[in-house]
Amino acid sequence: MTSFAPDSIVLNRKLPLWYQVSQSLRASILGRSPHDPLRLPTEEQLAGHYGVSVLTMRQALKELEDEGLITRHRRRGTFIEPDALRGAPVRLLGSVDAIVAQQSGMTTELLDHGPAPVPSELAEYFPDLTETAAYHRLRADEKTGEPTNHARNHVRPELAERIDPQDLVRWPMTKVLRDAVGADISRITDTVEARLADPETARLLRVPLLSPILHYTGVTYDSTGRVLDVAVIHYRGDRFSFTVTLDAH
Repeated sequence: MTSFAPDSIVLNRKLPLWYQVSQSLRASILGRSPHDPLRLPTEEQLAGHYGVSVLTMRQALKELEDEGLITRHRRRGTFIEPDALRGAPVRLLGSVDAIVAQQSGMTTELLDHGPAPVPSELAEYFPDLTETAAYHRLRADEKTGEPTNHARNHVRPELAERIDPQDLVRWPMTKVLRDAVGADISRITDTVEARLADPETARLLRVPLLSPILHYTGVTYDSTGRVLDVAVIHYRGDRFSFTVTLDAH
């Protein structure tokens, strides 16, 4: 039986290896094609793929098993759970793959894209620009079709020239910028706050007007400190929670 082939990852030695591996594998699983195999390679094969010990790999797999994304069967192997819930809480420790995993695993509709003036509330991030490339997407639960969040990304025009819009139907913007465009992503800052649904958000997410939502702003920087992309995402408050874990080391 052919096994599922996960993406590769460059490990950051400042973060727990098991965590980075689990989030990279999580993103691969949630972003897989429906026709991809459900069986995972063996622990030893996965450890070799990621360049970690079998013990580290085992810890990463336990994280995904606890989340319900995989099931493990003695002598049969480890399998992706095709009906796994997609709205589980995400723990962020600062890795880009964690951001990719956070954004993966849903059906995505690209509502519109094109040049747009820099919104006044984002002007501080693009002091040298009056216009960015804007992408507006609606994400829904794969199983039920229920809308879960809608996202607006504002990307520097020179990067947008190399973006294939169809890639954004399958992959999160972070993955497209990093892997398809080759952008120099150094860090991403996240801000999450509670808000009330405005008319557009209520309509898109099919929730009552003024119902609680999570308002997320993610700012992507390159190694020089320049902002590459700002994502503004509205999540249904009844479908998402965020947990941030600070590593004392």
